[in-house]
Amino acid sequence: MAARRLSSLLSLSSSSSVVAAATSLGSFGRFSSWGRGINSFSTSAAIDVPMSPSVQIDHTQLLINGKFVDAASGKTFPTYDPRTGDVIAHVAEGDVEDVNRAVAAARKAFDKGPWPKMTAYERSRIMFRFADLLEKHTEEVAALETWDNGKPYEQAANVEIPMVVRVFRYFAGWADKIHGLTIPADGQHHVQTLHEPYGVTGLIVPWNFPLLLYSWKVAPALACGNTVVLKTAEQTPLSALYVSNLFHEAGLPPGALNVVSGFGPAAGAALCSHMDVNKLSFTGSTATGKIVLGLAANSNLKPVTLELGGKSPFIVCKDADVDKAVELAHSALFFNQGQCCCAGSRTFVHESVYDEFVEKAKARAQKRVVGDPFKKGIEQGPQIDNAQFQKILNFIRTGVESGATLEAGGEQFGSKGYYIQPTVFSNVQDDMLIAKDEIFGPVQSILKFKDLDEVIQRANATAYGLAAGVFSQNLETVNTLSRALRVGTVWINCYDLFDAAIPFGGFKMSGHGREKGIYGLTSYLQVKAVVSPLKNPAWL
Repeated sequence: MAARRLSSLLSLSSSSSVVAAATSLGSFGRFSSWGRGINSFSTSAAIDVPMSPSVQIDHTQLLINGKFVDAASGKTFPTYDPRTGDVIAHVAEGDVEDVNRAVAAARKAFDKGPWPKMTAYERSRIMFRFADLLEKHTEEVAALETWDNGKPYEQAANVEIPMVVRVFRYFAGWADKIHGLTIPADGQHHVQTLHEPYGVTGLIVPWNFPLLLYSWKVAPALACGNTVVLKTAEQTPLSALYVSNLFHEAGLPPGALNVVSGFGPAAGAALCSHMDVNKLSFTGSTATGKIVLGLAANSNLKPVTLELGGKSPFIVCKDADVDKAVELAHSALFFNQGQCCCAGSRTFVHESVYDEFVEKAKARAQKRVVGDPFKKGIEQGPQIDNAQFQKILNFIRTGVESGATLEAGGEQFGSKGYYIQPTVFSNVQDDMLIAKDEIFGPVQSILKFKDLDEVIQRANATAYGLAAGVFSQNLETVNTLSRALRVGTVWINCYDLFDAAIPFGGFKMSGHGREKGIYGLTSYLQVKAVVSPLKNPAWL
């Protein structure tokens, strides 16, 4: 099916009711007596009748051994539209038996199937064909991603899906360039290393970037010759099922890629503890990451790549151009509704520019356009679901109760769906929950610092170590901070730059291992040393 233009993908729903703008959350109340000028909050126009995407949902079953099949139990579960809370579709609910079927298919495809045995060039050609198909179907895929997740359509179509295509092309290009080394050794021996696939890989992706993380895991795993069992997030199963069908259209052999939708305690745990899975990769919360690691260790001690939570510092130094710093810090926090593991969620601002920064950050948040993510110009859609929605509102409540100044936002936006006003706190202290815990929502906490030694100590005083941002024009300052911050990525005068070649991963409790780039490739390869004697060699 050829890609359709956006105008044909979206149409007004005649059955949805109009949602008023900036309606207060009934059980939460308004914060009219807190902060400065909060009652003047006006993020965007009213949320009108939600637009109805006309993309067709063709795939709601499990994908096992190249075929879409029902769950063994016959059970399904609903996936919801975050704009309204209404059911989009019912999806097959995989459990232990389905994981066993998927792993058996992947094992057969690895041990007896063509995928690891075909030339690396042929594998790369299939991956390139898939990337071409995905690019052709960008609008349908982006519509599914927005519908199931709530992220702005323009973000999905113009940023994320092109990034997914690029990642697959990047790793497709690597497929026939994977090789070992010939190593000189003492004595008359020939020594070489082989870089071999693990076998069956279990991949678990999160709900905040369903397809982007799909690409970060599936692309290198397949490029290396592994076979895959992918578990989708229960909140966002639709796009992975759709694009995996495209992969088979591109010529992927049956069993090389299997997709199981379901819940963590059943399908996820079964995959992590399966004795015939050789490698795991998980992206999600630190708490769940500990469970994944434990299940892997207690089964067959399979290696695990973990990309977990974060509480990333964004440091605005005294020499900063405040206007540019405000805009970059705003994007670093509010991108993807704040549902980003590397969000710059602790905004450290030098005391000399702090007051100016706070006022401008407040003004920028109040101008942020919130609304139906299918509409043009929308910057922020709804949070993923009610659980996340309530969690964020509770964090906002604790911020107010702990003495932080609520500068902007703080409430539900509209009266239907999981929209939250862009929220800004000033006078935040390090011991407050909003400064310590991962909120995963549109809540900016602005902290004040005096000098570099102080901000380095405070920025590193966290269990997390995923990323950091530094905004300064001073080369010495930049060099000092980039080396002192205990994180996996430091962005200098930029943020959220995710090139296919740049490795991504965390220090400390933000995980271990790397995704993307050559470092992500090595996560799916084992190194074997092969040593053989040489008889009367001409040279050594």
